[in-house]
Amino acid sequence: MGEAKKGKERRNPGSSVKQGPLLPLPVTREECLDRGWDEVDVVLVTGDAYVDHPSFGVALIGRLLESHGLRVAILAQPRHHGPEDFRRFGRPRLFFGITAGNLDSICSNYTGNARVRKRDVYSPNGDPYFSRGSGNRRERRRPDRATIRYAQLARAAYRTTTIVLGGIEASLRRFVHYDYKAESFRSSVLTDSKADILVYGMGERAVLEIASRLSQGKGLSSIPGTCVPVGRGRIQELLESESPLILPSFEKIVSDERAYFHAEKLVERSSRMGLRGQIAQEQKGGVWVLQEPPQPPLNSSELDRLYELPFTRRVHPLFGPVPAHRMIRTSVTIVRGCPGNCSFCAISRHQGPVVTWRSPDSVMREVERIAKDEGFDGVITDLGGPTANLYGAKCSLSGVCKRHDCLYPSPCKHLSIDEDLFLALLKGVKRVKGVRHCFVSSGLRMELLLRTPRLLERLVRVHMPGRIKIAPEHTEDEVLRLMHKPGHGLLEDFLSFTRGLFKGTGARPRFSAYLISSHPGCTVDHMKRACRTLKTLGLSRVELQDFTPTPGTLSTAMYVSGLDRDNERPIHVPRGRKERRLQRRIIEECLMHGKKR
Repeated sequence: MGEAKKGKERRNPGSSVKQGPLLPLPVTREECLDRGWDEVDVVLVTGDAYVDHPSFGVALIGRLLESHGLRVAILAQPRHHGPEDFRRFGRPRLFFGITAGNLDSICSNYTGNARVRKRDVYSPNGDPYFSRGSGNRRERRRPDRATIRYAQLARAAYRTTTIVLGGIEASLRRFVHYDYKAESFRSSVLTDSKADILVYGMGERAVLEIASRLSQGKGLSSIPGTCVPVGRGRIQELLESESPLILPSFEKIVSDERAYFHAEKLVERSSRMGLRGQIAQEQKGGVWVLQEPPQPPLNSSELDRLYELPFTRRVHPLFGPVPAHRMIRTSVTIVRGCPGNCSFCAISRHQGPVVTWRSPDSVMREVERIAKDEGFDGVITDLGGPTANLYGAKCSLSGVCKRHDCLYPSPCKHLSIDEDLFLALLKGVKRVKGVRHCFVSSGLRMELLLRTPRLLERLVRVHMPGRIKIAPEHTEDEVLRLMHKPGHGLLEDFLSFTRGLFKGTGARPRFSAYLISSHPGCTVDHMKRACRTLKTLGLSRVELQDFTPTPGTLSTAMYVSGLDRDNERPIHVPRGRKERRLQRRIIEECLMHGKKR
């Protein structure tokens, strides 16, 4: 990348960064040269367009590394027919950090029925394809199984470079997993990609440790929050000296789908309970993946510092408008983690079940910066996170409880929600100069709202953008149990209570309900009963999604094995497209279009 400038000193993690005009991280060689960089320390590769906003994982990690004195470049949506784009910045001094983006690439590219998606909200103008070249075949911006493909290309570009995997795709595919596009099992992305190390979960601590060790020429073994490939000999050593949890092997899973169910149950239990031991699993070809214990979650002050790093909050000028950016441009993350452990959700496995929230002062400072931004329209689109009304949540058994299943079948008596804290935050944000509206668009747990009636009333009257969005997921108790969700009575209680808030005002609250069809255990009769129940409850607006067997969830384990998550008895699984279409059509025709069935 040219001659090193005289007087330049190599910066190491922990050193300060010189202040200057706030610029996005560089995405081109020219931008690096403009900064006087002769080389970069880290190249972060992503399947998304580069948006310098803290809701985008690659921006968050990039700014964190930058704040520790490292030169970070972003290789966003590289061409993947060959390694040329991966040579753009030269060989990184420390490592290539590779992520498929904010979504798993198969989920991004295909619907739950494995049909090709025609839109990608993380790409310029929502177009999932690069501009047409000289040939007739269009190349997708994000390749299938992008983590593997990008790692292969980075290795082809620089044979001896260190390759670090991270992000949601790597995290949920770190062990043997089911790939619904291929309709088969696949080995860990770590061994398939031949990368050096994989970071799972929220990777801030682990990434900084990796950078520090590489800067000092040290090895990457025994870093919490990571997985590494090892040989059988290393596993034998561990079995002699320690007691790692051994998951069913790839060969065992391929020959017996029940072994996959049992492996997922073990991983779920370990993730939820925060078990400190190592986990190992043999992959295809005899290579093993060794997972170290998880990193502890960031505390509130660490979360404050992370989200208050400098971000332009804009799409890099090299990319056109990105739909996902429009949705979250003025959103603010206030909470991390969720102890709900819904069967179909991977949040607790990726972000963890421990809830951490930012201080009100930190949130207010971010809102004030947004309000001063040129072009701000006066609307904060979301104060949220995985579950927004877990803001201020505390457990009286913190550090002692190993269950971390705080909401099923009803909220745990040891879980407390600071209603006043969230109310004060909402009121404070509304008072910020330039803020006309402040919405909460993230998910809200109905059972917690019923325990915080003043917060519920404030949200409904002031902070809901249009309809009150609720996510009962289903109405039938047996399906809800398999989803690890509270029973149907919760929905009835919530609707009754919320409608009661408007009694005598002349106003009538409008609801939009989110449902999942074709979940394991759900039959056509269940959907017919759900339709009748929704009509009885006066819910005429429904958003419906077919169940998608994504990696890293117990619902997918049930889908593959046909076993009940709680008692391992056989359950009905709607796998064929015919039944999946029928379950969807029951709701669409009977409810959405008012037709009798």
